[in-house]
Amino acid sequence: MQKPRTLTVRVDPLTRVEGEGALHVRVRNGQVHELRLEIYEPPRFFEAFLRGRRFEEAPDITARICGICPVAYQMSACNAIESLLGFSATGPLRDLRLLLYYGEWIESHALHVFFLHLPDFLGYDSALHMARDHPEWVQKGLQIKKAGNALLARIGGREIHPINVRIGGFYSVPSRKALLEHREELARARDFMVEALRWMATLEFPDFEEDYEFVALYHPEEYAILDGQIRSSKGILVSVSGFEEVFEEFQVPYSHALHSIIRGRGSYMVGPLARFNLNFSQLAPVAREVAVSLDLTPPVRNPFRSLLVRGIEVVHACEEALRLIERYEPPHRPWEPVEVRPGIGHGASEAPRGLLYHRYRINPEGLIEEAKIVPPTSQNQRRIEDDLRKLVPRLLSLPKDQITWRCEHAIRNYDPCISCATHFLRLEIDLE
Repeated sequence: MQKPRTLTVRVDPLTRVEGEGALHVRVRNGQVHELRLEIYEPPRFFEAFLRGRRFEEAPDITARICGICPVAYQMSACNAIESLLGFSATGPLRDLRLLLYYGEWIESHALHVFFLHLPDFLGYDSALHMARDHPEWVQKGLQIKKAGNALLARIGGREIHPINVRIGGFYSVPSRKALLEHREELARARDFMVEALRWMATLEFPDFEEDYEFVALYHPEEYAILDGQIRSSKGILVSVSGFEEVFEEFQVPYSHALHSIIRGRGSYMVGPLARFNLNFSQLAPVAREVAVSLDLTPPVRNPFRSLLVRGIEVVHACEEALRLIERYEPPHRPWEPVEVRPGIGHGASEAPRGLLYHRYRINPEGLIEEAKIVPPTSQNQRRIEDDLRKLVPRLLSLPKDQITWRCEHAIRNYDPCISCATHFLRLEIDLE
């Protein structure tokens, strides 16, 4: 009897993703026998040390979870606590929260598109290597990111871990004149992104499609980012408070991050591709027109084309930010007072990487007794593994450096936010 042929692939650690992670794959007779996306970043225990803190502290504490998307954590925290306290931001306060969030989308997507993901499509090890041959795109990517960072600093108080968000609104609000100063930079960023998209659409995208269940927020009046109901491409429509009735988290032995599935159905995808497929008709007209001109319309089931979808969302965010700035008039006061109310509050928003869910239980004294946070990368982990199970058998005839690169490329489609990593890859292949 012929001995089974076993191939073991180890990618350790992953590069150009935010954090400490690795990939382990074992293939036997051309079939994936074992696959693990290992996230071994030390646990950070934010849910635990939120306990016993005042509810007003949640936005500032949770903002420290991520240096790339702190606004997402602040907004989901505010949504959860304010839903319990009976407050909903409206008018200029809501517009300012959207503007702050658009700033984060712009800077985060620009970072991923131009510096983390684009090198894969051009065959470079890093953006530094890419910059030697394509300095114009690196410069334009930096300009786009700068426009997003400027909005974060103006409204949030600083570019990283903003300090101006509070329950009920903001500690202070900008003048109309101050916001109008961002118009030229945002318009330039929008135009640079449109130009880049027309070039990036000519790149070669791997031929890979799956029948994903896309999950994202839905809002009847806008391309959902700040709030809404949870919707899926296969029939789910539920309020944010029903999140845990539909989605289930569980521990796997090889990852410090929990996995998430739809109860009774399996993995699902959150993020730009999910939002684009579910809410395409609500994109800003100019973003929709650019997408159509690139033959990029739903359904888009190739995760590698998320490079383009993120660019479309940058165009949308710039255009919507310009619209909100034009109509902005400062509110009468920066925040509305809220009264302590015991109970459980649920909130969600659309981080650059996808749906971000928060739940808090607050006691009569206003102290947090329990906190639950479900980030988008945790929700996408199982889906990433499913992609790799389908992709790896197609790569077995390639040299090990090509297997390494293509597996990393597939993982980076999701822009996994583990934290920041600057290591080099090491790949081991053992044949039995």
